[in-house]
Amino acid sequence: MSRYENGIHEPPLPTIHLLAKALHLPAAYFYAEDDILAELITTYGRLKSAERKNVLTYAESLIAGTKK
Repeated sequence: MSRYENGIHEPPLPTIHLLAKALHLPAAYFYAEDDILAELITTYGRLKSAERKNVLTYAESLIAGTKK
């Protein structure tokens, strides 16, 4: 495990999926570049499909400068 923690090795994708399932996290969580993104991925993973679409629409409106 320490080789994974130190970045020497990365676990295979099927292992990531098993870890994610056991920890009730989206697999993408393990690839987040910072803590804020990891938290966003975790929160997004708990949302229902319609709510996820709302998050995407809101994020796009922030980029466009038309926050609703």
